[in-house]
Amino acid sequence: MAGGGAGRAKRLGTLLSGLLECGAFCGIIFGWASLVYVLKDLQYFGELCQTSPSPSPSPNRTLSDCSGQDEQFSLIFTIGSFMNNFMTLPMGYVFDRFGTAVARLIAISLYTGGTLLVAFSTRDLAVLLFPAMSMLSVGGILLILTNMQVGNLFGKYRSIVITLYNGAFDSSSAIFLIIKVLYERGLPLQAMFLFMAACSAWHLLRTLFLMPRTRIPYPLPPNYNYGLQCPGRSQSYRTYEEKRPPGGEGPEEVPLEPSAPKGGAAPVPFRPCVLSWLFFWHVVWLSVMQLRHYLFIGTLNPLLDHLARGDTNLVSTYTNAFAFTQLCGVLCAPWNGLILDRHKRGKAHHPEGARGALADLQASVLSLVVTVTQCVLFSICAAVPVLPVQLATFVLQVISRSFLYGGNAAFLAIAFPPQHFGKLYGLAMALSALVALLQYPCIALVNGVLNGDPFYVNVGLIAVVLVAYVSPVVVARECRRRAKDLEAVSSPLDAPPSAETPAQTPH
Repeated sequence: MAGGGAGRAKRLGTLLSGLLECGAFCGIIFGWASLVYVLKDLQYFGELCQTSPSPSPSPNRTLSDCSGQDEQFSLIFTIGSFMNNFMTLPMGYVFDRFGTAVARLIAISLYTGGTLLVAFSTRDLAVLLFPAMSMLSVGGILLILTNMQVGNLFGKYRSIVITLYNGAFDSSSAIFLIIKVLYERGLPLQAMFLFMAACSAWHLLRTLFLMPRTRIPYPLPPNYNYGLQCPGRSQSYRTYEEKRPPGGEGPEEVPLEPSAPKGGAAPVPFRPCVLSWLFFWHVVWLSVMQLRHYLFIGTLNPLLDHLARGDTNLVSTYTNAFAFTQLCGVLCAPWNGLILDRHKRGKAHHPEGARGALADLQASVLSLVVTVTQCVLFSICAAVPVLPVQLATFVLQVISRSFLYGGNAAFLAIAFPPQHFGKLYGLAMALSALVALLQYPCIALVNGVLNGDPFYVNVGLIAVVLVAYVSPVVVARECRRRAKDLEAVSSPLDAPPSAETPAQTPH
């Protein structure tokens, strides 16, 4: 790390506080199954249940038909998860245009509003859950967007930090498990969400002292500093942003991705990237697997209730098991990075420039295949109507989900020009959000025609997920095409070794 500027302790504080923020707040909506258990116990949407006399003497069993209640809870999750992805595009624009401080203030406002709506919701005001989950979802995705740049403070460890933050985002779904456990110990739901709302003060302090006003540049300039400074410090300890010349473009305006070197190939326009088969099939790859994950999370509670035949204690046990596995997301996320960077290990010389980019793209093929294979195995286990098998499903689900989102960001950074990463990432997430809306008609089909049995829908989803195998095939073909182009322009007979390689336009 550079001397002067932000010290090691400050950067470490930023790193650890960001990890806590992502792991405790950003992705809590994906622990929805645990919260649904609490909301059902509080009789939210309970008027939609139709009870019938139960011949069983067991107090833990019921023959109530609560498909209408389950449909409302599934709809809340569908809308919330849709907003989580679709709003990535406009929230990314807000972050790029107005900087970290403004983006985080918006995120904190949304998050605080969402927690307060849940805190003040009741059985009679259950509809407050609809805006509440959407606000928590959008606030969370905006918080993690502002945290991604923290990796820029750590140079060669940048990718590890970003991967850890994505894993922490996955693990944050366990927060609703903690709420469920505390609720079962007698703590009111309202008190817990009021505490979460009060944590906004911590988010504000972190925004002021441990985050930049605009952006953290990459590569990091010497003596770079950020956040509010203590009065009485020497002039040399002021932020790099304060020292920039008036009217000049400061270092915090630099995008997260390094720009192309001067004198290099002409940049590839944004439009050809969006219209390429490479991007199209990657969006398909992301969308079908994300739909599988969202549908599983959104219907987990009724699925467990169906397989446990109404035994609420058994449902609670399996819900806890699912939530505990989500804690492992932060441990699973870096595995995909090891696959993607496997060609960079060892003492052998690694190619640079266009050949280095091609090597990265070739390495991504295995990552794409492994991710799809994991999702297929997860889908097969989810389709087996045997309760103990769902324990294996939970493990495969958290591994698959960790690979999916980390692999999505990594592939877009590898396959396309870095200056378009933010736009392509937001667009891919927004398009996949539209596909994710299909989960609601699937849920309606299960609750209606299929009488609560999701077996046939689960089997159909296995076939849908298999379509994702097309993406690595397309990537492999693109690798062969780029390799041929490089051979054509880099032959020693045709060009000197220092000749520039033309920009690779995705096909």
